[in-house]
Amino acid sequence: MRRFSDRHALHTLSELNVTPLLDLAFVLLIIFMITTPLMENSTDLVLPSGEAKQPANMEDVRTVSIHSDQTITLNDERITADALVARLAALLASRPDLGVLIRPHRDLPVQKFSEVLDAVKRAGVKKIGFVQTTKE
Repeated sequence: MRRFSDRHALHTLSELNVTPLLDLAFVLLIIFMITTPLMENSTDLVLPSGEAKQPANMEDVRTVSIHSDQTITLNDERITADALVARLAALLASRPDLGVLIRPHRDLPVQKFSEVLDAVKRAGVKKIGFVQTTKE
């Protein structure tokens, strides 16, 4: 019978240790299991397309601005929300192609913006646009 000796310990192992690889695979699996539900909440958005139309006549466009102190101006003239409805309805009667651009302030609460939008809709205006500035 042969006894164990130190000569056999010097031989190189021809086997690959897969334990660290399995640990890495399980860590990656857990990471993907956690992050996958976060990616499922995205929405596919298909933007509408249309044919190019003639640009609007700027004489038929009015600008409604909402300032940071929540005051409303119609073409640089201060006005209340109720007076805005009456003024736009009168303008719409004289100019059927009337368009309105709404310029809200960046720090404006959404509720105030919604009130002005509702006022413009109550006046009967069908052509409504929003003005924004681009960040540079």
